[in-house]
Amino acid sequence: MVEKNAIYDVNIEGLGHNGAGIAKIKGFTIFIEGGIPGDKIKTKILSLKKNYALGKIIKILNPSSHRVEPVCNVFEQCGGCQLMHMEYQEQLRQKREKVVETLKRIGKTETIVHETLGMQVPYKYRNKAQFPVGFIKGKATMGFYKKGTHDLVDTSYCHVQHPVIQKVMASVKEYINKFNVSTYNEKTHRGLLRHVVTRVGFLTGEVMIILVTNGNKLPFKSQLIAILKENITGLKSIIHNINNKNTNVILGQKTITIYGADKITDYIGDLKYTISPHSFWQVNPEQTKILYEKILVYADLKGEETVFDLYCGIGTISLFLAQKAKKVYGVEVIPEAVEDAKANAVLNNIKNVEFYQGEAEEVVPELYKEGIKADIVVVDPPRKGCEAKLLQTIADMQPAKIIYVSCNPATLARDIAILERQGFTSKEVQPVDMFPHTVHVETVSRIVKKG
Repeated sequence: MVEKNAIYDVNIEGLGHNGAGIAKIKGFTIFIEGGIPGDKIKTKILSLKKNYALGKIIKILNPSSHRVEPVCNVFEQCGGCQLMHMEYQEQLRQKREKVVETLKRIGKTETIVHETLGMQVPYKYRNKAQFPVGFIKGKATMGFYKKGTHDLVDTSYCHVQHPVIQKVMASVKEYINKFNVSTYNEKTHRGLLRHVVTRVGFLTGEVMIILVTNGNKLPFKSQLIAILKENITGLKSIIHNINNKNTNVILGQKTITIYGADKITDYIGDLKYTISPHSFWQVNPEQTKILYEKILVYADLKGEETVFDLYCGIGTISLFLAQKAKKVYGVEVIPEAVEDAKANAVLNNIKNVEFYQGEAEEVVPELYKEGIKADIVVVDPPRKGCEAKLLQTIADMQPAKIIYVSCNPATLARDIAILERQGFTSKEVQPVDMFPHTVHVETVSRIVKKG
């Protein structure tokens, strides 16, 4: 029997959903942060649950052949990346294994899962950063939270962010220190500056900086603008966002443009998109293009199809599809995103697309009642997956194909199982590495009507 505080020699056999290594002691599961498959380690049991235990590495007795030295000097403290100590090709293999295992265990499906599509250079890929702000030893700091805490780790350089984001961080720190601007304290709910959010157009070079405050005023505004203008190449937009609520939601509802434009622009392929502070925009543009091209391959459009794009955001996938479909209907719950989607259609002179604002599970049944029926349905839901009511309506419509884009293999597996009971079959799943050095994996699945 495994005992708390006892020390054991174990072999790491797999990875948990949060990136911790998995070991077994007489069939009992131990999750060990920092362990990777192939490691032989000495572990101390920190806590004991009914069905598993948590351990920590005391000593690596024999490292995995896939273990590498992380390039980041705060990797072990910062919670942003979980797999930087694992060689990249093995990260890709483990992500595929995670998808295969989850589909079997939850979805009870043996569908084809292809090799994960990775990056040539898996660094500097993020076009968006959102850093909380605080003080360490009297100096302004920004970064990610330490694993399992809300203690800030100063991230003066982040290897997965676009390089301009580091300059934004340095410039805002200069402003805070120079003008003694207070920063938000989560425990007391006092202090002004909560977060700094940066968005970058990779192909346009346009930069948006959003300063989130716990209060209606931003002090020394003109001096802040001057510092940012001097230091940030491509600066297009500075936004003041107000969030007075006691919440872990980063952006509040009220935004004020204090310099430049309300939005920035970027491209995916030949299509141009406008991006506002609240827009959902995939954070890895290089891999997004690969993901969307795979959606087009799976859709195999001939020009006569009616397509539904559900959870469509600012219309990124919708406009890709509209180039080859007869008609596309996009559905999205966030009003600002729908307005952006409509503007993006105009911007690209695409006229065979319509956007509807509302919950997909409410809008789609109404469209179906009106006699609008999809030949192909594309869904890109949040981590919780699709609502049962939506899946039922899709099944009732009997589209020839469903293209399911997912950021969560568990809810993908659950929803595939539901659709397979409704007369569909999963043909293939393509994992795409949108977030190198993290445990996250994106997938696109081709699901077809049986027979």
